[in-house]
Amino acid sequence: MAEDQLLETIARVWGFRSLRPLQREAMETFLQGRDSLVVLPTGGGKSLCYQAPALLRGGTTVVVSPLIALMKDQVDSLRACGIAACQLDSTQSPAQRKNYLAELMQGRIQLLYVSPEKLIGTDLPRLLRQIGVQRFAIDEAHCISHWGHDFRPEYRQLSQIRELIPGASVHAFTATATEKVRQDICKQLGLIDPEVIVGYFDRPNLTYRVWPRQQMERQVLEVLERHRDEAGIIYAMTRKQVDELASKLRSHGIRAVAYHAGLSQAERQAAQEAFAKEQIDVVVATIAFGMGIDRRPRWATGRVCVALLGR
Repeated sequence: MAEDQLLETIARVWGFRSLRPLQREAMETFLQGRDSLVVLPTGGGKSLCYQAPALLRGGTTVVVSPLIALMKDQVDSLRACGIAACQLDSTQSPAQRKNYLAELMQGRIQLLYVSPEKLIGTDLPRLLRQIGVQRFAIDEAHCISHWGHDFRPEYRQLSQIRELIPGASVHAFTATATEKVRQDICKQLGLIDPEVIVGYFDRPNLTYRVWPRQQMERQVLEVLERHRDEAGIIYAMTRKQVDELASKLRSHGIRAVAYHAGLSQAERQAAQEAFAKEQIDVVVATIAFGMGIDRRPRWATGRVCVALLGR
């Protein structure tokens, strides 16, 4: 496919006039239908590496993602760009799932987002074979190796894609993979002669500082004061810490909201949407929320991140 056609599509749909390092190589491998493993730093544009080729190739591309919040972010962004995308997850009503599956069978979905649990051990692969799906993108692919045994054991069952959808190409994407983990990802997914693309991980735009934890509430308020009018995410180790700190910040007039797995799906969705729409300034969250932090590039002129570790 002509290079200018790829850039033209990206400019028209996403408004980008140039590509970041190694994005073109990853997209070309995707377009060629060759298995690949792409390791790019957070913010390096991994999502575009499978979204743009999916539009050019036509048909449906399946994206496997570990968290509902991640899927929602991407689906919402794609729809805002006029792309037919949807997700299948456990929070949807039977009527919603039925409508999405009907659109899928009619060939109206360009990008389908699913969790590994929805893909493996359900009837979905049969439907995907019927509509001729030939491309799978495995997001956060380090889960299959680094976290696979404990965090999401279903990730290690994704090797079944080869059996369930014969002839499909599989493309793994992650920001975190040592050489050993890269080898394990390729092995566990059964990648065939994959193109392995590894980016440069220096992030001069990020600053790390570590202080002893003393008078935690005061320290957090000082950081937020230095970053007034910037969006922020504060990580805590437990749900109780999240709830307590979010409440304390609100008592100081800061627009803060809690986010953790103990909240209802409706509460988590409301918090996520309020953050994306800049209706709140700070999210206090448990660590899992951080897996989607760089999927929100539009909502703020700046960003501050605080982790509360230790006792």
